[in-house]
Amino acid sequence: MGHFHDVKNPKLKNIKKGVSSTPTGLWKKCVSCSEIIQTDKLEENNQVCPYCNHHYRLSGPDRINLLLDEGSFVEVGSEMKSVDPLKFKDKLEYSQRLEAAYKSTGVKDGTLCGTGLLEGQPVAMAVMDFRFMGGSMGVVTGEKVALAMDLAYQNKTPCIVVSCSGGARMQEGILSLMQMAKTSASRARLKEAGLPYISVLTDPTTGGCAASFAMLGDLNIAEPKALIGFAGPRVIEQSIRQTLPDGFQRSEFLRDHGFIDRIAHRKDLKQELSFFLRLFSPVQSRT
Repeated sequence: MGHFHDVKNPKLKNIKKGVSSTPTGLWKKCVSCSEIIQTDKLEENNQVCPYCNHHYRLSGPDRINLLLDEGSFVEVGSEMKSVDPLKFKDKLEYSQRLEAAYKSTGVKDGTLCGTGLLEGQPVAMAVMDFRFMGGSMGVVTGEKVALAMDLAYQNKTPCIVVSCSGGARMQEGILSLMQMAKTSASRARLKEAGLPYISVLTDPTTGGCAASFAMLGDLNIAEPKALIGFAGPRVIEQSIRQTLPDGFQRSEFLRDHGFIDRIAHRKDLKQELSFFLRLFSPVQSRT
């Protein structure tokens, strides 16, 4: 019993714990296979687990660096910034949420738009960044996706859009939903002009984005095991009162059921896109 009394001795509370000199952030536990990975190795592998090939999300700038030739990207619309037209407020004011997103990500919006070269081939591109309010589609995101398609139309080049979104941004209400029509109209103009549009779907691609431009590509390519769909599985199960099959709304399930055309590992994605751009080049030359 004496040992227990010693543990409760108030004098022991004054003993200071030693400060650890071990640096943090050197290792990461994979959310899929639970293996411990060096963060440097993960970065070198483009945020793909070397053990199970789990694809972590990439930021917008990292995605641009992965797909486009070095130094070729010219950003357009960088001055665009979301505002609070509806003066929306839930637990926080929308303007406060935007300010927090600016500070945490260093960007004005969750989408990058511009032109560049992909293995020497000119393209217009829009890339969504999940870090900015879950990649939600507000007016600025819709404008930038449509702008990328308009740049492709003007320059007679293919267009690539990389989607990573939780859906329409509720804080902008109907203005956000209107972006579905705007982007679909710009996509239709590309189709009429015979210009290729390739949609790349990453984890997650859901809501209004999946219900508009993300699924309208001449070619829809997805990363492995990406969550793709309009409503969540739980909502669907409650609506149809049935249990959904395993892997429902994942890339592999959608490919097997004809909703997407191809699944590409991240390390092969640039090469695959380059191949299809060359394949589509005869169509481009007739416009």
